[in-house]
Amino acid sequence: MVMHRRKRDTSTYLFSNKDLVRLYVPLIIEQMLAMLVGLADSIMVSSVGESAVSGVSLVDSCFQLIINLFAALATGGAVTVGQYLGQKNKEKAGEAATQLIWFSLILSLGVMTLMYVGKGLILNHVFGQIEADVYGHADTYMMIVNASIPFLALYNAGAAIFRSIGNSNISMRVSLIMNGINVVGNAILIYVCKCGTEGVAIPTLVSRLAAAVIMIILLIPKKSAQAKQDSTRIYIKKSLHYRANWHMLKSILLVGIPNGLENSMFQIGKLLTQSMIAGFGTASIAANACAMTVEQLAFMPGSAMGLAMTTVVGQCVGAGDYKQARSYTKKLITGAYAFLWILNILLLAAAPLFAGAYNLSDGAYRMAVIVIRYHSICCMMIWPLAFTLPNTMRSAGDAKFTMTVSILSMWFVRIALAYLIGVSLHVGLLGVWIAQTLDWVVRAGFYIVRYLGHKWENKSVVRQQEKEILTE
Repeated sequence: MVMHRRKRDTSTYLFSNKDLVRLYVPLIIEQMLAMLVGLADSIMVSSVGESAVSGVSLVDSCFQLIINLFAALATGGAVTVGQYLGQKNKEKAGEAATQLIWFSLILSLGVMTLMYVGKGLILNHVFGQIEADVYGHADTYMMIVNASIPFLALYNAGAAIFRSIGNSNISMRVSLIMNGINVVGNAILIYVCKCGTEGVAIPTLVSRLAAAVIMIILLIPKKSAQAKQDSTRIYIKKSLHYRANWHMLKSILLVGIPNGLENSMFQIGKLLTQSMIAGFGTASIAANACAMTVEQLAFMPGSAMGLAMTTVVGQCVGAGDYKQARSYTKKLITGAYAFLWILNILLLAAAPLFAGAYNLSDGAYRMAVIVIRYHSICCMMIWPLAFTLPNTMRSAGDAKFTMTVSILSMWFVRIALAYLIGVSLHVGLLGVWIAQTLDWVVRAGFYIVRYLGHKWENKSVVRQQEKEILTE
C-alpha cells in the first residue's frame, strides 16, 4: 500500500517561496557589498598614512554606536509597518512610515548637535591620550562626517520601510549607489586630488546625502493613478507639517529602544573583550584582527536571513496568524543553517589563505587559523538559534525579552568567561572566542524556550496601541 503525504495548503500564506527568495537575495548582496566597500575604504585610507588610519578608526568606533542607534529605531519602525501591513491597513502603515521618517530626522539632528558640541570632549577624553597627528585627522574626519548623521538616519529608516513591505531590492539598489559614490569619491580625492583625511570624509557625507534624498523621493506619493493603485507600496505624507502621533511612536520605540540598548551593550562588550586581547600581546592582537574580518563574512547569510525574518514574521503577527509565523520561522532558520554550512565549510578550508594574506608571524598565523576554524564550526552549529531566531520575537514586539537575555548573557557569560578562561586560566585568545560561543549557547537556550512557548504571541505593538486608544 502506497502512502501519500498530504500536501500542506499554502494558498493563504502571505509569502511564497519565490517571495522569500526575492526578499533574501538583495539582502545578502547588500550586506556583502557593505563589507567589501568597508574593506576598500580601509585600504584607501591606509595610503594617507598610519595616523590617518588611526584617526578615522577611532571616530568610526564612536560612530558605530550611532549607526546602531538608528538601525534599532528603523527596526522598530519596520516591525510596526509590517504588522499594519499584515492587517491589510495601508493607511496606518503609511502613517507609521511617516512617523518613523520624521522622528528619525528630529532625533538625528539632536544627536548631530551633541556630537559637534561634545567633539572636544570625545577627542580629548573618550579616546584618551592620542598623538597630535592622530588628533588632527580624527578632528577633521569628525567635523565632516558629523554632518552626515541625519542623512544616515533617513537612509536607514527608508531602507527599513522598503524591507518591511518585502521590497529589499530597492534598499539594495540605493545601497549600491551610496557605496559606489563613496568608493569612487575616495579614489578620486585620495589618489587623484591627493587629499588627506577629508578625501575619506567628504565622499562619506555626499554618499549618505544622496542615499537619503533617493529614499525620501521614493517614499513620496506619486501623482499617477497607476502609482496610487500599487498595492505593494506605501508612502509617507507629502507635507512639511509634522504632528507627532504618540501612540504610534510608542509602538515604534517599544521595539526600537530595547533593540538599541541591546546593540549598544553588544558593542561595549566587544570593546571590553578586545581590551583583554590587547593584554595577550601583539601576536594575539594581529590574529584577532584577522579572525574578526573573517567573522563578519562567516555569519553574513544568517544576518541577512534575520532581516528577512523581521519582514515576514512582522506581517504574520499583524495578520494574527502565528501558525504562519512559526512556519516561516522554521523555514528561514533552516535556510540560514543551509547557507551557513556551505559558507563555513569553505572557510574551514580557506582559513590558512585568510591568515596568510595578513603577513602574520608564525605564532599569530597559527592562532588565527585555529580561531577561524573554531568560529566557523560553532557558527554552523549555534549562530542562527542565537541571532536569527530572536528576530521572530522582536518582530512580534517581544523586544524587551531579547534585550534582557542579550545584555545579561553578554556580561555574565561572554565577558566574565572571557576573563576567566582567557586571562585567569591563561588560555589566551582562543579562551576569549570560547567565551563568545558559550554566550551563543546560553542565548540560544533562552530563545528556544521562549519560542516554543506562547508569551511572545501576546506582545504585538499594534494591538497594544489599539487597546490604549480604546481605553482613552
